[in-house]
Amino acid sequence: MDTEQNNETNESAPAAQPERIDIILASGSPRRKQLLEDAGVRFTVHVSKVDEALDADLLAEPTEAAKKLAERKAGAVVQEVLASDYRGAAIVIGADTMVVHDGTIFGKPRSLSDATGMLRKLSGDTHEVHTAVSVWMVMAPEPEKVSLGFRTFCDTSLVTFKELADDEIAAYLKCGESFDKAGAYAIQGKGADLVDRVEGELDTVIGLPVKRLLAEFPDLLTGE
Repeated sequence: MDTEQNNETNESAPAAQPERIDIILASGSPRRKQLLEDAGVRFTVHVSKVDEALDADLLAEPTEAAKKLAERKAGAVVQEVLASDYRGAAIVIGADTMVVHDGTIFGKPRSLSDATGMLRKLSGDTHEVHTAVSVWMVMAPEPEKVSLGFRTFCDTSLVTFKELADDEIAAYLKCGESFDKAGAYAIQGKGADLVDRVEGELDTVIGLPVKRLLAEFPDLLTGE
């Protein structure tokens, strides 16, 4: 997917490299947390509530919608960190995952019938999973001297479901892992039994394309 670059700078950061970089994950998702931990990244979690409402134009462009939400999540945490008189260097990571079938975004199911309907539509067909990641670089060496920059990308995998009978869908929904997952399934859990194949990175489907993230931001492995 295309990569966006945005920079907002109040004053230039000092030339010297910081001895320490604080890595902050702007997500409460245990799946994203586990993926980063497994990759050897040392980080803390800071979650901020954001407005996830999107206008019709963005809803028609799921990858752009995912990018916008990832930016909102990370940007809100950056604001809260700076408001606490933070001093130092930090990298803040925000992410958003969208399941898209035939151009329709499947969010988290609102009810059992909603989850059932989603899985029936996904059955025997291929859908897209887009995970956008927004990485913000923060340099705050002293009061009134702050530099910000961020870059956002979106990675996509294709997931093909097996043909599912209604009793298979009902049995899966009873396990309870569907209701806080976009598309009503968790590929890292029992939802893996619903899947025939994945084209692309499995981590993208789980919620964080770690391989690409570390390739583009190697400093994440040096942070403390």
